[in-house]
Amino acid sequence: MTSGTRQLLISLIVACAMFMQNMDSTVIATALPVIARSLDESPLRLNVAITCYLLSLAVFVPISGWTADRLGARRVFSAAIVVFTLGSIGCGLSNSLSTLVVSRIVQGMGGAMMVPVGRLVLLKTVPRTELVRAMSYVSLPAMLGPVTGPPLGGFIATYGSWRWIFFINIPIGLIGLLLINLFIEDFRESGRRPFDLPGFVLTGLGLASLAFGFETIGRGAVPATLSVGLLAAGLILTLLYVRHAKRSEFPVIDLSLMRIPTYAAATIGGFLFRVGMGALPFLLPLMLQVGFGLSPFDSGLLTFASAAGAMTMKIGVNTIIRTFGFRAVMCGNAVISAGFLFSYAFFQPSTPHLVIFAALLAGGFFRSLQMTSINSLSYADVPGPMLSRATSLTSMCQQLSQAVGVGTGALLLFVFIAWQGEAHPTPLDFSLAFAAVGCIGMLSVPFFLKMSPDAGAAVSGRSKLVRP
Repeated sequence: MTSGTRQLLISLIVACAMFMQNMDSTVIATALPVIARSLDESPLRLNVAITCYLLSLAVFVPISGWTADRLGARRVFSAAIVVFTLGSIGCGLSNSLSTLVVSRIVQGMGGAMMVPVGRLVLLKTVPRTELVRAMSYVSLPAMLGPVTGPPLGGFIATYGSWRWIFFINIPIGLIGLLLINLFIEDFRESGRRPFDLPGFVLTGLGLASLAFGFETIGRGAVPATLSVGLLAAGLILTLLYVRHAKRSEFPVIDLSLMRIPTYAAATIGGFLFRVGMGALPFLLPLMLQVGFGLSPFDSGLLTFASAAGAMTMKIGVNTIIRTFGFRAVMCGNAVISAGFLFSYAFFQPSTPHLVIFAALLAGGFFRSLQMTSINSLSYADVPGPMLSRATSLTSMCQQLSQAVGVGTGALLLFVFIAWQGEAHPTPLDFSLAFAAVGCIGMLSVPFFLKMSPDAGAAVSGRSKLVRP
């Protein structure tokens, strides 16, 4: 097997693991009423099955880098897939809400290790010059998972048993486990860092509070005072961790990474971009089903256009970034992607489905291009010994941005509904919400503008083009 084929195979292994983790964040959303009837529970109470999964991810992501350094990347990656698969089996066999919740927590523990450690394996395997191509594969699950999860869950719950929503992870997990042990080396750092228990407690509680606060705000599932209190507690705990990290020699989340200009720009700018784009998987299905009156199946067919657009991006990503460079691509593409998000505000019930499909298809292309650019630039200048810490911090920020994006979309929709004095959302409410999140995505541009014109040139290959 050639090195190029091996690198492609490893990229696909990591991508499949990330797809499972991203999809399971949302796959049960449309199946909640069916699961609730099966377990003889209220659908509102079943929302805890989504929330506990996200909280479990938030708590355990920060220690993924330390665990990989201590035990070896292949061993931890394999164990993470085993834990995730066992959690999936537990979910599928659940006959009570408590069993489902415990199994979802186990799933979250596996997913929290699976994604950052999988990305670390990729960074240790693929040369920096091939990083853009590899990241184009592993960025795709972040786009596909939230978009395909709800329609897939709805389809399985409608035409089969809801338990297969979780059982489909079993063959994927088994195949992934076999391929990991055949083709992935067991990387680990020689120097052992002590475990930062106070930092783990602060980050775990802080991230869980922030994620749960943003997840519930604006939805009416819990009192508004509780959501605000959780957000305040999360902010305080996060600030306490920042203070702790400055004093600790071996912090669980290494904030010194933010001194690397390309990493800081990709992390902060990428967070803001993902917040704006992260509201899309929440707002779009609601607009099509509640605002426009489409069926879940018709809505799913339209929303899949975003995923199709993301897949077409893989064809030209290397050429685009190599020709224009990271700075130009990320600045221009942030504006274009935010513009497409803003354009969705003009969708109406009378808008032809072909027009909606085309707009979502094009938007998916540019959003996926931006995600690939951000993910590739994040690690362009990170030294090898710090890669495990970088994957932990990046995964933590991505997980939090997802919760903030969904929470922001829900809060904006709630505000506009209250402003109009209505009981239920109308197409105008969704239009205003899409316009607002499009503006949020634009806030990332100043952080990308701060970068050097040749930022990440060694990764993009642009240095070869501009050399005299």
